[in-house]
Amino acid sequence: MPFITCIDLPGDTPGRFPYSQAVASEGLLFVAGQLAGDEPGWSGPGGDIAAETHMALQRVGRILAAAGLGFEDVLRVGVLMTNLGDFATMNAVYRTFFTGPHLPARTCVGVAALLDGHVIEIDCVARLRPEIR
Repeated sequence: MPFITCIDLPGDTPGRFPYSQAVASEGLLFVAGQLAGDEPGWSGPGGDIAAETHMALQRVGRILAAAGLGFEDVLRVGVLMTNLGDFATMNAVYRTFFTGPHLPARTCVGVAALLDGHVIEIDCVARLRPEIR
């Protein structure tokens, strides 16, 4: 693998925004923050924490899969939420993606606003498996 490899989901508009959906280097994959609305055809209800969490994690999963990885390879997760009162609901959805026994480290931060009125954004760092490097 070259020193830096950029990964973008097939079907997403390349160059839509000035960033890569994920970057792999030195044995790690850094997945950019994902919103439910990043999905080109998403028409879910804005502001629904369960629906947005599910869609954001589905996108993270698709990016991981594009790199030959899964949720079991994730080392760290970052969660940005506009309402920390939704923490229990977010956790219920999160647990359906991260089932253990080894769970990633996680930071959850309350923010004033997210792009386009979304209520959650999720990023992560995963290990690259030796056979993928």
